[in-house]
Amino acid sequence: MTKYIFVTGGVASSLGKGILAASLGKLLQARGFSVTNQKLDPYVNVDSGTLNPYEHGECYVTVDGHEADLDLGHYERFMNVEMHKVNNITTGRIYRNVIERERRGDFLGKTVQVIPHITDEIKRNVKALGMQGNYDFVITEIGGTVGDIESLPYIESVRQMKWELGRDCLCIHLTYVPFLSAAKELKTKPTQHSVKALQQEGVQPDIIILRTEHEISQEMKRKVALFCNVEADSVMQSVDASSIYRVPLNMQAERLDEIVLRKTGFDLAKVPSADMHDWNGFLEKLESATEEVKITLVGKYVQLQDAYKSIRESLTHAAAYNHRKLILNTVLSDTLTDSNVVESLKEQDGIIIAPGFGNRGVEGKLRAIRYARENNIPCLGICMGMQAMAIEFARNVLGYKDANSTEFNEMTTHNIVDMMEEQKTLLNKGGTMRIGAYPCQLKPQSLAFEVYRKPLIYERHRHRYEFNNKYRDEFEKAGMLCSGINHDSDLVEIIELKNHPFFVGVQFHPEYSSTVLNPHPLFMKFIQVAVGK
Repeated sequence: MTKYIFVTGGVASSLGKGILAASLGKLLQARGFSVTNQKLDPYVNVDSGTLNPYEHGECYVTVDGHEADLDLGHYERFMNVEMHKVNNITTGRIYRNVIERERRGDFLGKTVQVIPHITDEIKRNVKALGMQGNYDFVITEIGGTVGDIESLPYIESVRQMKWELGRDCLCIHLTYVPFLSAAKELKTKPTQHSVKALQQEGVQPDIIILRTEHEISQEMKRKVALFCNVEADSVMQSVDASSIYRVPLNMQAERLDEIVLRKTGFDLAKVPSADMHDWNGFLEKLESATEEVKITLVGKYVQLQDAYKSIRESLTHAAAYNHRKLILNTVLSDTLTDSNVVESLKEQDGIIIAPGFGNRGVEGKLRAIRYARENNIPCLGICMGMQAMAIEFARNVLGYKDANSTEFNEMTTHNIVDMMEEQKTLLNKGGTMRIGAYPCQLKPQSLAFEVYRKPLIYERHRHRYEFNNKYRDEFEKAGMLCSGINHDSDLVEIIELKNHPFFVGVQFHPEYSSTVLNPHPLFMKFIQVAVGK
């Protein structure tokens, strides 16, 4: 029978519930269990597609085309398994499902209420995931903090499931223990209040994890256990780590997986210990690297590091496997001018042109691309980054000075990037984006084929505009090879410049597919070239 584990948070947001949930999933997976993770987001948006990256970080895309919370990226990177639409539920989707059923008459005239109808729909989504994959464990993270009005239906659903399932359902509560520098003391009172708020909503946590910047003594753990009604060995610390990839090992040292298994009724004598050999191997490479690789990320949201979370982590993976320490420099594309582009990008081993929507900062990206192209600096353009590469090539190599995307200038006479006709017919239906995994056929004797080592790949997309095929022949005659094609639609997926160390643009998002144990080959090759291998 599937065991359900809920991860809630208290005191403050951004404590790392997603990393904790992914770490627990990894530890249980390493013991031989079938595990999946799920995120319940309290916001009323139906998905993450329209959320501002400055507020919410990146929008993560699953293989089945769902625009999801970035925590699903942590789950995939840690556990090396694909997430899907069912792994991310929002309040907007919950209410939309219930309202659609009410409109169909499914409730037979009953008054539709938060309890039981909304909570039943929440529980149905959680349990459906467990039944669909026949998992041993479903680890469900609840966004926000206890006490938020938006989270109340989710906490009530946890209360009901704990009552219905008994020891097959656990609650892990992550809280913050602040350090008062003036008094030189750690304070547990916020944790006590957070647990009390959770108890007032009917949920008694089974395990409490104390997020802290300083080591917490056993005496303090016992104090928390006493005031919060949990066993002493079920209070654990999560100390600031040098890397998020050390967190699973830190939680293993706190015996998190062992306590979870004991509380869910497993005989520990019959369960193998966690095999973290490969994980330790990656971590050793990550932490032992001394030689640096300097990469600049050029984008319009660089002020918030989570806006390009998957790109950052993909670079970290590739750098570690290439025995290099990643030094990531970020440049706000809005600020790049002809007068400062050299100063901003000099002495860099490689340049990443980030994805995005809208015309803000595009001209800065074009300047960075030209600098990389003319100075033989390895450059990888992702999604709009590829489109910007095509525009820069058309302007400065083909001589089309007004070359542009119709996303930025509908009046351009050289629409190098445009919305294809089949997409335009869907414009009024809100279905113009290509999103999710699509096939791509690679040309032999291309760098792309060398990178992937196979003729057919599948990569995730999230975009509306495409490279205009009427310029394809002209591009290739001038040295820009269209090396990846979606044969179903004949759309260009990859462009690469001949006679350049690494000048590659991809219409898709390779960063979504890079994991700790399987770094993405495109990022691996980019770093290899950047360090001169």
